[in-house]
Amino acid sequence: MNNHVSSKPSTMKLKQTINPILLYFIHFLMSLYTVLTYIPYYFLFETRQEKANKIKAKPVNSKPESAYRSINSLDGLASVLYPGCDTLDKVFMYAKNKFKDKRLLGTREILNEEDEVQPNGKIFKKVILGNYNWLSYEDVFIRAFNFGNGLQMLGQKPKTNIAIFCETRAEWMIAAQTCFMYNFQLVTLYATLGGPAIVHGLNETEVTNIITSKELLQTKLKDIVSLVPRLRHIITVDGKPPTWSEFPKGVIVHTMAAVQALGAKASTENKPLSKPGPLDIAVIMYTSGSTGLPKGVMISHSNIIAGITGMAERIPGLGEEDVYIGYLPLAHVLELSAELVCLSHGCRIGYSSPQTLADQSSKIKKGSKGDTTMLKPTLMAAVPEIMDRIYKNVMNKVNEMSSFQRNLFILAYNYKMEQISKGHGTPLCDRFIFRKVRGLLGGNIRLLLCGGAPLSATTQRFMNICFCCPVGQGYGLTESCGAGTITEVWDYNTGRVGAPLVCCEIKLKNWEEGGYFNTDKPHPRGEILIGGQNVTLGYYKNEAKTKADFFEDENGQRWLCTGDIGEFDPDGCLKIIDRKKDLVKLQAGEYVSLGKVEAALKNLSLIDNICAYANSYHSYVIGFVVPNQKELTELARKKGLHGTWEELCNSCEMENEVLKVLSEAAISASLEKFEIPVKIRLSPEPWTPETGLVTDAFKLKRKELKTHYQADIERMYGRK
Repeated sequence: MNNHVSSKPSTMKLKQTINPILLYFIHFLMSLYTVLTYIPYYFLFETRQEKANKIKAKPVNSKPESAYRSINSLDGLASVLYPGCDTLDKVFMYAKNKFKDKRLLGTREILNEEDEVQPNGKIFKKVILGNYNWLSYEDVFIRAFNFGNGLQMLGQKPKTNIAIFCETRAEWMIAAQTCFMYNFQLVTLYATLGGPAIVHGLNETEVTNIITSKELLQTKLKDIVSLVPRLRHIITVDGKPPTWSEFPKGVIVHTMAAVQALGAKASTENKPLSKPGPLDIAVIMYTSGSTGLPKGVMISHSNIIAGITGMAERIPGLGEEDVYIGYLPLAHVLELSAELVCLSHGCRIGYSSPQTLADQSSKIKKGSKGDTTMLKPTLMAAVPEIMDRIYKNVMNKVNEMSSFQRNLFILAYNYKMEQISKGHGTPLCDRFIFRKVRGLLGGNIRLLLCGGAPLSATTQRFMNICFCCPVGQGYGLTESCGAGTITEVWDYNTGRVGAPLVCCEIKLKNWEEGGYFNTDKPHPRGEILIGGQNVTLGYYKNEAKTKADFFEDENGQRWLCTGDIGEFDPDGCLKIIDRKKDLVKLQAGEYVSLGKVEAALKNLSLIDNICAYANSYHSYVIGFVVPNQKELTELARKKGLHGTWEELCNSCEMENEVLKVLSEAAISASLEKFEIPVKIRLSPEPWTPETGLVTDAFKLKRKELKTHYQADIERMYGRK
């Protein structure tokens, strides 16, 4: 049941249509160029492939159940970034003193906003943005200190909870630094959570103060404030909202600037009442959870510091020359950890959003510049969903090129793929062929960090080739502070998530029902357990779930049972090959990994998203598919089918046509016959976090999808 995608270059090459004689001549020139450039390269540099082939992690003893550690932490796990900095306020103080006047947090000025009417009659808000305005380390420290002072005057006490429900922006990080400094426990909630989930998080943590934005106050909080009886103060980060009369008695709305001014007026001797300790809770992070109500993960100062220590070690040359673009939700452990890594190493962080990221993004007015063009970041984090979109958009553009341009691109693409597989670079191709594609993300990206879900081999290789940089694919959970593994920058193998970070160790536990054992040959397999100081304290007010997912060993080290199934390669790198919750036993006894089926099919240009479904009462797999509108419309035209978008998606004929494409792709991906979806439902509406059908990291919420498509499930399984 291994869903590892082959990393052989031949399986991922693009098809070219070019005269065979001309092709032979071009290949001869390429071979000549390769030989001439390889000779000096061979004598002067150690190849990327030689580095990639080195052992990266080893088991600590010879027993099958032994934990694997990075070769850089065999003698002991790393837990502190800088000596003596065992809490997050000390880490920030260290960075502030070292990088005092250096730029830290950047935000673009809004020059103009316009309403643009679309051909279908819908109105989209478009913006024209100016340059980035920057706050230095010293600026951020003063704002955070004053904000904390002001919050204390509003009654916020150390070791009590305060919530942040806000989009990713500089004020979010300033508020977080305030909480770390004053020992307030920061409760994080995704900006896209629905009303019941927000109410659950706020009431469970008994917060009296919440930090938010004008928009979220108007669109989400206003309707549920009356359901949160303990709430006393709402602080908006971007000024007063237009109306104030609709809030319950006893709830006061402040601006962040007003609270900071209140704190600045107080006595300069009014310092934080209680400094945090390493084991104190820094963050209660509510997961967007693919099942049920979100759970609050309790994360201590020492947990976060251990996690970012492990992550930073995998980014060579990290420092003041680096620029990071922050646009993923800061309420997600991947983004929060990435920004804390940057903050602690002197990197600039420029803020963005998915709607303003690139020149072609939905909120950027045509002709004006997106955030990556202005910021020119060197580091960027992304979830696979975003990388898959970039891949599909670029490949659609390639297909629209003239025959000459398309074949030139494909020749360069396939040539570079071959060279990457041998560990070599292609400077001429990078400079002349891929420069324009690379420019989509600003042109300076040296490392893409990917996490949150598995990244397909095809998309990873595409990003390596077209953006001319390594993709640091990682594995971690909120419960492990996002830390587990990250691939080395010179390891261009696909389908793997790298070796354990220096802050943790990983072992594999037998899972008999799934047929995975740590004694399996040639590679040990089993449920992934993560141990180390990055493993969190458990779930807030949920002792039963904490006991089910966490345990301490005889040495007092905490371990997390992830529910994911992994396999170790001989060099110590981990592959994620299955998930306990994704494994379904069919009526005839075969086991189907739903994630494996989805991974094999989601990279089709026809598919924007797919969810496979099966249960033990039936003998076949079905699927829910969000088709690509452009590709499906073109397929319908070729088949002589007409209608509106909704009519096409509800058409049995179109379902059958898409099913044929899926079946061919499934066979090409070597899926077993029982794994191939037999029936599908085409969804005219995309799945976004706002719909509640996917998480903020775009992971499928299977329970919600099952409920949403219950009538279709019954239809596809023959029940009326």
